Amino acid sequence: MNWVANLLGKPAVNPLPEVAPAPAPRPEIAASSPARDVVARLVPGTDLRDGIDRILRARTGALIVLGYDESIEQICDGGFDLDVEFSPTRLRELSKMDGAVVLSGDGGRIRRANVHLVPDPLVPTTETGTRHKAAERTAAQIGCPVVSVSRSTGIVTVYAHGSRHLIQPSETILARANQAMATLERYRSRLDEMLRQLSVVELGDVVTVRDVLTVVHCLELVRRVAHEIRSDVGELGVDGRQLALQLAEVVGDTDDVRRLIVRDYVRPVSPGGVEEALADRALDALDQLLEVELLELTNLAQPLGFPAALEALDTATAPRGYRLLEEIPRVPRQQARGLVAAFGSLTALLDADVADLAAVEGIDDDLARRIHEALARPH
Repeated sequence: MNWVANLLGKPAVNPLPEVAPAPAPRPEIAASSPARDVVARLVPGTDLRDGIDRILRARTGALIVLGYDESIEQICDGGFDLDVEFSPTRLRELSKMDGAVVLSGDGGRIRRANVHLVPDPLVPTTETGTRHKAAERTAAQIGCPVVSVSRSTGIVTVYAHGSRHLIQPSETILARANQAMATLERYRSRLDEMLRQLSVVELGDVVTVRDVLTVVHCLELVRRVAHEIRSDVGELGVDGRQLALQLAEVVGDTDDVRRLIVRDYVRPVSPGGVEEALADRALDALDQLLEVELLELTNLAQPLGFPAALEALDTATAPRGYRLLEEIPRVPRQQARGLVAAFGSLTALLDADVADLAAVEGIDDDLARRIHEALARPH
């Protein structure tokens, strides 16, 4: 934890249970951005990626414009019109010439080849190579994605919507993702242990803010590492199918658990139950925390409505009971919400007998008996 303290410029006043450090964050295209849609067209298993891989093996380099309209025509010099159906082999052969290849917007046809791109030289660029300069300026000027394949280094770069993204080999992405998966499995193991401990203190009515925030901390670590791996899965295409299955198995129901924990503990308490909007705001606030902020429990307190003070961590709190009710088999979610609305807290639910539970609308005697027995057993 010393590196965290140095980064924050202060000592770590409330160190968390020791776990393996998360992988260092790396620049990413936002999952919902248009640039991510462009990258999705270049993943293994697509015809365009097949064509690019053939170019890399031939060591010829390429400049590929993914779109064709009047604005592109205005900066094209020379070359020749084709308007033929796209195929990976055609792309490879046409890329042997020095000029750019221009595809239709959907990538289904090759419109022009051996084109010299002449974008406005005043458009700023951070690149130094001629091909990469032309690619970045063209993408910025006309708004269409441009792919540059370097002949000397074999690096594939996509310029789109103001972003610059490297298309890495599947082997490189898999190595990184497998390392992150090992970290995720350790985080998930730690989370399961913390959830078991939380259940014990909840049933014993001795929950503290620290108990809750330790679980939230584990959930956030799992969530963020999983997001990194999902990004890698998206770039792997067909090569990432096994990794996607492994990720789904490890992550499991953690998103549901995260929401249930927030619904159980978010403050202030509202009469008649917790409004979804209150839980949504808390979840959004957790999403906004930086990675280094996750390492101090007090930073996790504020989104849930707890005091962001070290001395407040050991104060008592109580769940409403959403999570433990969710863990009971064959208890409909609507009935679980009705029970929480009727009793207000897990403590009141634990004190209720079968008749009290059955008095709630939608709860019959059989369901009331099963809930009572489940809550009476140690978890």
